[in-house]
Amino acid sequence: MPDEEQDNAEEQPHRLFTLHEAEIARKELEPFLVEAMSCRKRLSSLDVDLSAAVSRIMVMGGILVPYEKMAKLRIQHRRLTQMLKAALERISSAGCVVKDLEVGLLDFPSVVGNEEVYLCWKLGEDRIRFYHRQDEGFAGRKPLDPEDLEPGDVQ
Repeated sequence: MPDEEQDNAEEQPHRLFTLHEAEIARKELEPFLVEAMSCRKRLSSLDVDLSAAVSRIMVMGGILVPYEKMAKLRIQHRRLTQMLKAALERISSAGCVVKDLEVGLLDFPSVVGNEEVYLCWKLGEDRIRFYHRQDEGFAGRKPLDPEDLEPGDVQ
């Protein structure tokens, strides 16, 4: 069954956004990005707690294992992992690419000047103002040129 799901995912058409479409999607997806970032941060903290608890158990030779505490931590970890996965799936199902959960970077596949690029947005920016080639990253961001925009796209 997993092979079928992977085949179906590969069959999905590659979506290209106009700036206007990317702006609409950005506004809809921002809450999911914020949720994913929060889950990721809480999971990192929880991983530290779990590792510390396992280390204490190992040092004590397995004596006095806090079963209830460990079970609660595992349940919380599983719940956060499911929430993170759901938020990321919602973003990717819209055709958007999550580039960095630490700072909140989203890329929207698009075309600028007859070249496939990513329209690039960082959490906290009021709108999409930059793009970069697909082989570049955040450091290669360039400002959008009004001449490269589709008719009807507003800058």
